[in-house]
Amino acid sequence: MQDMQEMQTAQTNRKRVFSGIQPTGMIHIGNYAGAIKNWVASQDQQDNIFCLVNLHAHTVRQDPDELRAKTREVAGILLAAGIDPDKSALFAQSDVAAHCELAWLLNCVASMGQLERMTQYKEKSQKLKEQSSVGLFTYPLLMAADILLYQTDRVPVGADQKQHVELTRDLAQRFNSTFGETFVMPEPVIPPLGARIMGLDDPLKKMSKSSTSFGHAIGVLDPPEVITKKIKSAKTDSGSEIRFDEGRPGLLNLLTIYQVLSGLGREAIEQQFDGKGYGHLKLALADMLIEVLRPLQSRYQELARDPHRIDSVLKKGAERVTPIAQKTMALVKERMGLSLA
Repeated sequence: MQDMQEMQTAQTNRKRVFSGIQPTGMIHIGNYAGAIKNWVASQDQQDNIFCLVNLHAHTVRQDPDELRAKTREVAGILLAAGIDPDKSALFAQSDVAAHCELAWLLNCVASMGQLERMTQYKEKSQKLKEQSSVGLFTYPLLMAADILLYQTDRVPVGADQKQHVELTRDLAQRFNSTFGETFVMPEPVIPPLGARIMGLDDPLKKMSKSSTSFGHAIGVLDPPEVITKKIKSAKTDSGSEIRFDEGRPGLLNLLTIYQVLSGLGREAIEQQFDGKGYGHLKLALADMLIEVLRPLQSRYQELARDPHRIDSVLKKGAERVTPIAQKTMALVKERMGLSLA
């Protein structure tokens, strides 16, 4: 197996792409349609690094045993979805200590004002108030370290995460200007379709991994009868014509999911459901979801029976990316006067 650094040198036209996913909550069809599906499809065109960002998970209280189990679960889901450890690096963030090391140094580069302007911090801290952790405030700096550590060219994100990549770019530019050229300037990449799948129970809010509402999201491991029940209960709008309409967010959300999974264009989908009602659309969507997720669920069940296999993949993934992280940190320390060589 080639080191990723060697692979990129051999194929200079390939971009390095960093993607992170938090191993908490329920991995749902929004995660699959907006991110995982694209990650799998891009493996032959890009040098992909997939990171289970379990350090980020601790911005709120975590049960240690549950976090370990969820880390294996999410790794298993990614492998079952088609992430190939021979083509891409898959690892747990906590297995590469350089993430924390670089995050601290970026703490000394960033300003309080930059972090106070982060939208997600303002939203979450308003809910938690004085109980919000310092980690929640500095979360964007750890995310910046994740990206910059691997000299990343591109970062696939949803629209709600774009601000974090913009902060990462600001920090890279400030560091490079102050200490000398060190970091690659990463570019955010927002998928043209499926980047913002909304909740089935509230199509005005993005589908969330942390929601506890039964009808909010379809989990990629949900059994067929649960998928059907959730889709049938999904919120729709007034009117009967099935078409892509920004003014009917519930219907638009269902049609968007159908579009992402089917690969059909909007016009073809509208023709398919011409003269048919919401019930017909929901049944067709439920059937499609069941069939799309069936092979993933089958492969996941096989992997879940052998957790040591998953652990081995994560260990090898960490070993694969560590030389890249070490090379970056050696340069950072030299630039900042932290090495005596």
